[in-house]
Amino acid sequence: MNKSMPTSIIIFGASGDLTQRKLVPSFFNLFFKRKTPRQLNIIGFGNTPFTDDAFRQHLHEGMDQFANFKFTEEEWEIFSKNLYYHQGRYTDLADFKKLGERLSVIEGGAANRIFYMAIPPTIFPNIIDLLGLTGQLHEDGGWRRVIVEKPFGTDLASARSLNLQAHKVLDENQIYRIDHYLGKETVQNILFTRFANTIFEPIWNRNYIDHVQITVAEKVGVEHRAGYYDSVGVVRDMFQNHLLQLLTLVAMEPPSSFNATALRNEKVKALCAIQPMTPAQVAKNTVRAQYAGYRSEHEVKPDSVTPTFAAMRLFVNNWRWQGVPFYLRSGKNMLEKQSQIIIQFKEPPLAMFPMPPDKNMAPNMLVLYIQPDEGVHLRFEAKAPDTVAETRSVDMEFHYTEAFGPTAIPESYERLLLDAIQGDASLFTRADEVETAWGLIDPILQTWDSDRAMPLAVYAPNSWGPTEADSLLARDGGQWLNKETH
Repeated sequence: MNKSMPTSIIIFGASGDLTQRKLVPSFFNLFFKRKTPRQLNIIGFGNTPFTDDAFRQHLHEGMDQFANFKFTEEEWEIFSKNLYYHQGRYTDLADFKKLGERLSVIEGGAANRIFYMAIPPTIFPNIIDLLGLTGQLHEDGGWRRVIVEKPFGTDLASARSLNLQAHKVLDENQIYRIDHYLGKETVQNILFTRFANTIFEPIWNRNYIDHVQITVAEKVGVEHRAGYYDSVGVVRDMFQNHLLQLLTLVAMEPPSSFNATALRNEKVKALCAIQPMTPAQVAKNTVRAQYAGYRSEHEVKPDSVTPTFAAMRLFVNNWRWQGVPFYLRSGKNMLEKQSQIIIQFKEPPLAMFPMPPDKNMAPNMLVLYIQPDEGVHLRFEAKAPDTVAETRSVDMEFHYTEAFGPTAIPESYERLLLDAIQGDASLFTRADEVETAWGLIDPILQTWDSDRAMPLAVYAPNSWGPTEADSLLARDGGQWLNKETH
């Protein structure tokens, strides 16, 4: 990264929640960690009639409310000199020309630029067109990159359309499709657990692993997002991006090197190995549900069939994983906030120790805690003292806070924004990866929408979901393992 060249971050939708909550606190931290270019310009673009000073005050209030770290007024004064605001409409060519002129004045010469799309995806194509028409995406003297927030499309057709629209004026290496989940230290640690430790990779296959469980549970309901959520649902909101991303990191083959192309190639290969479901397979391998009371939420349709919970069983049909089920579940209004990946190993092939008739030896288990108790647990069997041959499950535990300190884990956006500035796309989603993921999700959504016999289960708020989800594993002789059960 050339720190001497100015870098401008243009945020479309800058008056929105994301800029206050995530983006500006992340840039603030990067700035004072001296990880950004020396001249960092952050320019907000939106319809709200802010002056530069009013915009800075708006962001200061956001820092007071949302930043999870302490800062001084002196630090804010220094940082806020980098903040600017440009009022304009997302559909007006003249406003985009004025934006280009304003940027030239702020930058004072050649500069790098990142255009951050903190706006609904329906507006994205129009902004890209206008940036292209005004020449602001030309790499003349500095690089140009575009960061796009999820959701990237609402189905395969819309994702392809967005990709085609973007590729008219941008090369693929200029597009950074952001999924904040991939910026979490604990998500990245999946790769390090696998490939930096030789004890795991030899047994990371169908010969030793019985099944994999991936859970992303949210304790909160839809809250202020009810209107948006009712048009999207849990599968578009969580599965197409977050859960399938976690699955690829567990299932992928070792990349030849730790660079963006090699890493993303292997993730796409893992997704391609999952066969899209037929309607009959959807009925057998998926569960959809709504929490009781969802239809009474403000801005939710009274007859809504939007699922707030889903569970599914997928198979990665390749040499490593043939026959190993991957169980995925996510939902709102669940018992607690919990994101984890459980690798459950097979039981020992021979019961050589005497066991009670009603008890089997517990299988070994590796648990990757993504949040809130970030860390790794390995469960194995040990002989209970003062017994002939009784075993007991015990844990070897690693906790991030204990090993690295309570403030060691940075905000996920902080890592991703720095990567975008440095041109490292490893943790961003490539076009073919997005389309392949939608190719898996589309048949499920289409079956749910068209098959009236496909039930919509109901579950109690503050629970682990519907009993139908339990049955999905029980058919295979398993059960969902929550934090209190392992």
